[in-house]
Amino acid sequence: QVQLVESGGGLVQAGDSLRLSCSASGRTSSINAMAWYRQAPGKRRELVAGITSGGSTNYVDSVKGRFTISGDNAKKTVALQMNSLKPEDTAVYYCAAGTHYGTSTTYNTWGRGTQVTVSS
Repeated sequence: QVQLVESGGGLVQAGDSLRLSCSASGRTSSINAMAWYRQAPGKRRELVAGITSGGSTNYVDSVKGRFTISGDNAKKTVALQMNSLKPEDTAVYYCAAGTHYGTSTTYNTWGRGTQVTVSS
């Protein structure tokens, strides 16, 4: 079983930066992909950014150029550097872990989430 613990959320003003961190523990040997999702009130959970053990990254269009995902596959950690935050970035951010094979990635473990609130 894998456990994910997130940290780094908070309340900031528009234009500020935040860094989220996540660490996996337990049976982590099968993990070769990690990601950040977010869910705003009344909206569906969406993938914000993902990274594989090979270093491939992907981002939702709305955060490209502002957010950067980084990870350490050996330590099973992932971080999300968020710059130029906007009020529409307000959401609960969830760390996810899973497996990447070929062109497919499946996330099957989730953290409890950390709140990010951006005031205008």
